[in-house]
Amino acid sequence: MYKNLREYIARLEQEGELVRVKTPVSTRFEIAEITDRMVKSEGGGKAILFENTGTEFPVITNMMGSKRRIAMALGVERLDDIAERIQSLLGDALSPKGSLWEKMRMLPLLADVAKWFPQSVSGRGECQQVVWQGDEVDLERLPMLHSWECDGGAFVTLPMVNTIDPETGLRNVGMYRMQRFDKRTTGMHWHIHKTGARHYDAYKCLGQRMPVVVTLGGDPAYTYAATAPMPDNMDEYLLAGFLRQKPVKLVKALTCDIRIPSDCDFVIEGYVDPAEAKVVEGDFGDHTGFYSLKDLYPRFHVTCITHRRDAIYPATVVGVPPQEDAYIAEATEKIFLAPIRLAVQPEVRDLWMPIEGTAHNLAVVAIDKRYGGQSHKVAQSLWGAGQMMFNKYMVVASAEHNVRDFSTLGHLLRRADLKRDVIRTEGILDVLDHATATCGFGGKLAIDLTEIDINADVEPIEAPRTAVPCGGVALFDNRFTEEYGLLILFAEESRPEEVDAEAYLNKNNIKGVKYVAMFDYQAAGVMTMNDLLWLAMANSDPRRDVKELECGALLIDARSKHPGVGANPKRFPNVVMSSTDTIRLVDSRWSDYGLGEMIESPSRRYRKLWLSPKAEW
Repeated sequence: MYKNLREYIARLEQEGELVRVKTPVSTRFEIAEITDRMVKSEGGGKAILFENTGTEFPVITNMMGSKRRIAMALGVERLDDIAERIQSLLGDALSPKGSLWEKMRMLPLLADVAKWFPQSVSGRGECQQVVWQGDEVDLERLPMLHSWECDGGAFVTLPMVNTIDPETGLRNVGMYRMQRFDKRTTGMHWHIHKTGARHYDAYKCLGQRMPVVVTLGGDPAYTYAATAPMPDNMDEYLLAGFLRQKPVKLVKALTCDIRIPSDCDFVIEGYVDPAEAKVVEGDFGDHTGFYSLKDLYPRFHVTCITHRRDAIYPATVVGVPPQEDAYIAEATEKIFLAPIRLAVQPEVRDLWMPIEGTAHNLAVVAIDKRYGGQSHKVAQSLWGAGQMMFNKYMVVASAEHNVRDFSTLGHLLRRADLKRDVIRTEGILDVLDHATATCGFGGKLAIDLTEIDINADVEPIEAPRTAVPCGGVALFDNRFTEEYGLLILFAEESRPEEVDAEAYLNKNNIKGVKYVAMFDYQAAGVMTMNDLLWLAMANSDPRRDVKELECGALLIDARSKHPGVGANPKRFPNVVMSSTDTIRLVDSRWSDYGLGEMIESPSRRYRKLWLSPKAEW
């Protein structure tokens, strides 16, 4: 693996996976807009090293934003190589051992595992070559990105937040965004479900300050490990050691007893005081494609900053998918499939979380079907397993089908019996889910496709090419009607709160459709199929927005919601996008960047979804 971040960057450049931008660029909006264009280009584009950021440090973005680069970051040719290693490791470790010889054969395996454990080393690491203490501590010297126009400020977007459980002494490394408030403080955006928040509560009970050390850079395996859905009390640096096939060497922080990777680029040391009132953090253009709105979070006080002499600042940009985080999530799908099968669901053969679901909103599961009701068991079990508890929509199909193929799924969905195959419940959702009126809790829906005969005849669908407006519905789209049984409707431009999709279907004599999706008028004609799937998953709560029509079709109301009306959320956010001024600036400077042929701004399309000049509508 890589000795440091610079070695990984050199590998990217050697493999033609990196471009350098030498011209001066701003960390306020400009870098994010350039990165957004790049990551949404074919195959995720290339990693970008911005060499002139107006600070002491260069910035790298999109360093894991493609299938090839995430594999390179984890030291393999393909992600399946890691999955196969885990499968082999777990199979060997858990298989019955009948004879002494079979037990003896485990010794080399145990020796290999021991090599992956993190190792504490004495002295200072490369990450502590330069020290800022006292008056030198200044977060404004770091090239933190202010990515989007309605963001509350500049944020650290790839932090590895190191905390210690005060009761057990066990370490956790999580990734929680950090908004810079001033030279010495930031927010600490750990959600209530996260381990960092649990550690915070433990320190609060003890009446003690909580030491926190934030690291950035180093071997990219560290960054990945901080995002991984590791079981609570399992050391993320052990996972990093497994990925690297060598241990992570840890040195002691300068102001507390927390140990950190010696080869990181930056270390930000400090504390959170649980006795201190929480502070307003946000807004932030988030990985959901929408702004996560202002809320109260702890304040992180910085006491010391150290860095390598040749430090490079790693950053990521999140927003409307696809972004770099989608490729990181794909690695997680592959790496954690074997543990899920062994620990939770042995019948699971594949787990796919399409990019449009922004990690949690949509999961497609393939299982070995053996008995009736098995899909209910799988869905309920996964909804209670680790970070899968945040899942909102799930499709369960038989493993004989390629569940990663939208066309195959379309054939199955077209033949579903919606009175029999729909599974509903309520449960935990991501705190960032803006569609639910109860933060962190809402509806869940699964469709069981395991009983479907993919070759069975289907009811013909009658849908005219043009239709008469009715019931607050102005127009429709039948591009996916024949293949998926899906009819897409758009509400009238006046944005009526109440629409009557049933009346529209009856008025226009539309028959035989299985699914009806309702979108805002602004989405008509500009959104791709992928955009519409993203909006449908993000903008709906299954308990409020998915209803069975009298004709038997399932209606999904994916419109933006009028805040505070009925069971709607009190606040409803805007879609993340660049301002027109930023788009024009990057257009005018494109030839200066040396990035080749102009890449159009994705934000031009999404600006049509803008609800108001503010982040809250």
